[in-house]
Amino acid sequence: MARRTRTRRLVAAVGITALATGAALITVPQPAAVAATAAVTVRPDPSYRQEKFEGWGTSLAWFANVTGGYPEEIRQKLARLLFDDDGLALNIARYNIGGGNAPDVKDYLRAGGAVEGWWRAPEGTTREDTGWWDAKDPADWNPRADATQRWWVDRIKNDIDHWETFSNSPPWFMTRSGYVSGGFDAAQDQLKAASADDFAAYLAGATRRLEKEHGIKVDTLDPFNEPNTTYWSTRLGSDGEPVGGRQEGAHMGPELQQRVIRALAPALRASGTRAKISAMDETNPEVFARNWHNYPAEVRALVDRMNVHTYGTAGRTTVRDLAKAAGKPLWMSEVEGDWGDGQDFADMSPGLGLAQHMVDDLRELEPRAWVFWQPVEDYDNMKPGGESAKGGNWGSIQLPFSCTAEDTLDTCPIRTNTKFDTARNFTHYIKPGDRLIKVDDTSSAAAVAENGRGATVVHVNSTTAERTVTVDLSKFARVSRGATVTPVVTSAGGKLERHPAIGVTGRKATFTVPAESVTSFVVTGVSGVAEDAAVPRKDATYRLTGVHSGKHLTATETGLVVKSAEAPGGTQRWQLRGIGGATGSTRRHVITDPAGGKRLTVRATGNHAPVLEPDRGRP
Repeated sequence: MARRTRTRRLVAAVGITALATGAALITVPQPAAVAATAAVTVRPDPSYRQEKFEGWGTSLAWFANVTGGYPEEIRQKLARLLFDDDGLALNIARYNIGGGNAPDVKDYLRAGGAVEGWWRAPEGTTREDTGWWDAKDPADWNPRADATQRWWVDRIKNDIDHWETFSNSPPWFMTRSGYVSGGFDAAQDQLKAASADDFAAYLAGATRRLEKEHGIKVDTLDPFNEPNTTYWSTRLGSDGEPVGGRQEGAHMGPELQQRVIRALAPALRASGTRAKISAMDETNPEVFARNWHNYPAEVRALVDRMNVHTYGTAGRTTVRDLAKAAGKPLWMSEVEGDWGDGQDFADMSPGLGLAQHMVDDLRELEPRAWVFWQPVEDYDNMKPGGESAKGGNWGSIQLPFSCTAEDTLDTCPIRTNTKFDTARNFTHYIKPGDRLIKVDDTSSAAAVAENGRGATVVHVNSTTAERTVTVDLSKFARVSRGATVTPVVTSAGGKLERHPAIGVTGRKATFTVPAESVTSFVVTGVSGVAEDAAVPRKDATYRLTGVHSGKHLTATETGLVVKSAEAPGGTQRWQLRGIGGATGSTRRHVITDPAGGKRLTVRATGNHAPVLEPDRGRP
């Protein structure tokens, strides 16, 4: 959590993905740019659709560590806000396997940050004692560890479709610094290389014990959290005692990550859990891509799902394409932020900022799931003078992390800000099982219903003026006479206000959304894909255009060149021939040169540059 020498056919899935999301690999006619904000036409396109969306989630971690021991009325209300249908309606939970500092180390982490580890140290153990733990010795495990976070596991397990366990840091006795807040050098690997097998056994053992004790099935385990960064460091005061950082974290470069993944695969099998490996929860897509490119094929094969955070947003489409090329599901597994100016529960700015971030993640990253870091934050830490002079809006829900057994909802109040309200425009109307689809407006995300009959468009108007939004349903094959579009609006004037259904005329419906608002357009009476919706279309030709250069890939007698001007003989025109049985966003294509009877290929030898070869018609 950032608080701060075989032949491959060229990129078929990657190329068509870029086409469908406007990443400029292929030039296609685009709708004319609209005037600033006065009117927008949004065209959901079901011809390009994702695999089934798995849902919305949260890490438990700090807030669960704190509030799992709160008075019943407080923690039950909090649970309803997070997981009930009227709340955020989350259906994914990530359990934080704590590392844990040595028994003789005073607590210096932020409220909630000291998540208890699953080890049980012999009496008198100190930070200097690092060789005592044995994964095979039951005496070295604490089956009662982490009671407060585990209260939440029992409370929500009937609401959860997907469980994941993850680690922020190894236990202190596996680290170089001897502390779980990071190394003294934040750029140095924190896990001792000799402890990789023990770390894997610890994570697998804790995961299996969690499953058995609580009757749940963990789908995946991610052993890292933002590992290839310099966020995580321990600082000592003048008395030699730690004074920071404030949370568990551990730097691990790509080579050490690979070692852990190799050790984790057999450790999971030996433990008896059926959990698979996810990785690597990197802080942003660019760092994720660097790590992934460093992984050899055999390590990539051990990773069942790719997890990335979006604290940085560049490179979303890169990671999207890496996941498709690998044939692996992708999660946006953590993000949070402020998007405001000081702690404020009425200001629309945080809600609009979060909503636009969600739209961008859904459109560009195309994840199977979208997961909050933690939508619950410490009110005291977020108020002015807490973490910052002005205070902040981290979290969608805030309550004090200092409440006692004697407190009530009156003395330990729970507050929600506008992020809670705008997030529900997504979580209530894009549901698990729905499929995200292409949309041609950068302020909108869209999905078709699981049964294929109906759709949802979520539109963000961040401007200070109202906006006329036309939902154009012409990309659907069937639009019934009784088709309707129902706007559900969150703005300063109200939360999830449901407006009267609008009849569809000429395959369109229009509604004026308020300034600074998020609107869910719930569409009924539509299904299928219009014949002319799909791109690429049969026998159509396209240019392959460089994102930065604006020049076009051109076939010549001697190979490939990039030119800006139109070349004679159709040598800048390419066709895409679908292969395989997949549809929508995962369909693969061969890119052919109809003028020369050749196709594009990338060979694993040499510099991996595209070349032309005869098109024999086989994939």
